[in-house]
Amino acid sequence: MHALARFTVRYGAELRFAGQDLPRPRRERVPTRYGAVPVDVYSPPAGSPGAGERAHVHFHGGAWLMRYPRMDDWWCRYLAATAGVEVWNVDFRTGPYVAYPVAQHECHDVASVVARRRAAVSVGGFSSGGGLAASVCLQARDAGSFTPRLQVLGVPALDLATDVPAAPGMISPSLRALVRRVYFPDPATRAHPYASPVLAPDLAGLPPAVVLTAERDTLRRDGDAYARRLAEAGVEVVHDVTPGVDHYFLTEDPTRARTTMAMVAGEVARRLA
Repeated sequence: MHALARFTVRYGAELRFAGQDLPRPRRERVPTRYGAVPVDVYSPPAGSPGAGERAHVHFHGGAWLMRYPRMDDWWCRYLAATAGVEVWNVDFRTGPYVAYPVAQHECHDVASVVARRRAAVSVGGFSSGGGLAASVCLQARDAGSFTPRLQVLGVPALDLATDVPAAPGMISPSLRALVRRVYFPDPATRAHPYASPVLAPDLAGLPPAVVLTAERDTLRRDGDAYARRLAEAGVEVVHDVTPGVDHYFLTEDPTRARTTMAMVAGEVARRLA
């Protein structure tokens, strides 16, 4: 899966609305408790105000089984160009080479390092990457390591302890079973808050959130429940539901995607200002 990803993954090709003229990202290696993790750093356009002090740390999707951060190159370029911030796209390790909680810890550690280097930091991701972003915010709060200004949770996977509905959709019970077997092999860990943030007993003190869900996505209940629980805990939440689409909520409706992406970029720019 890792080796073939660059040849098979085409998600987002039609969403390259901005940032294609930006230079190639620079490659950095950021220290974590497991060793150095590669990160692609996208610089905003020259002259962006405060560009060297504002950063968004992004975690790609792929069900904790696909290690291919460039699948979200389109989003990183868009956000850098539109929000005017650096975007750090983390090349964390995935199954079958590691198991929980390695990816969660690596993502937290990278974001923590970026927060020490930049004055204002947000975090975010899509699908499993959205789950990682939520986990990073919980880890940061519990450890007191840093305080993200915003968390962007796109169609997030937030509950690995519960079966997904046996309904038509991209995220099927068989895929959930594979993810559990490979990356969450110990059933006792699946309900841990850093694995399943929606099951965390307390969400108070977390950063403001943008939660993006899709009407037909079998993971929608994760995002909907998390948005509701965040609001109940006093956290500011923007909850946006894309109607009529499955898990690939942006590519299924590129026209609606323009509005969604612009809204997220606006929130990132505003929170990091």
